[in-house]
Amino acid sequence: MQSITTFDAEGLWSYRAVWFSRFGSLFETAMAFIAHSEAGDNAAELREALHVETKHCLLRLVRAGQVRREKLQGCYIYFCSEAKKYSSQRKTREQRNNKPLATMLVANPDLAEDEAKAVVLLFLSALDERQRRLYAGLESLKLGYGGDSYIANLFGMDPHTVSRGRRDLEKGAWDTSRLRVEGGGRSSVEKKRLKL
Repeated sequence: MQSITTFDAEGLWSYRAVWFSRFGSLFETAMAFIAHSEAGDNAAELREALHVETKHCLLRLVRAGQVRREKLQGCYIYFCSEAKKYSSQRKTREQRNNKPLATMLVANPDLAEDEAKAVVLLFLSALDERQRRLYAGLESLKLGYGGDSYIANLFGMDPHTVSRGRRDLEKGAWDTSRLRVEGGGRSSVEKKRLKL
């Protein structure tokens, strides 16, 4: 009789919303995922990968000395206990943490669909018009050719606004005391009435 079990590239298989692992128990699976991770994992990343809550499992693995745990930028990251792998993972995690959000989205397009995009848009909503334009221009500069349209699409902005922010940064000539150039923005109601 042919087996219906087909494990994916990660070593997982699901049947009717129940997940199985070729590594064995949740503890063994979490250890394997952490060991094979490029930059270690946090609890949320493992939960998403394994389709199950992992906090208690991770705590037990840390207490048993089977994985390392470090707090980086306010979040616990779990690393392989083997020294050489740990060193490589930690270095990669630090490099990721130092990348700007939009650069992270370019490097990991799948993230753009959920949490990372939400974080960027939340950050943008806290900026004024000039700051949004300059930030979008900065991210476009980092990306190079095609950056204006990519960032405009990602941030939900007009490509001309992104382009203007980029040009302002390139020139290094922007007025920090004003949101718009003199005479910029919508016409006042009085001016509109005069035109009629």
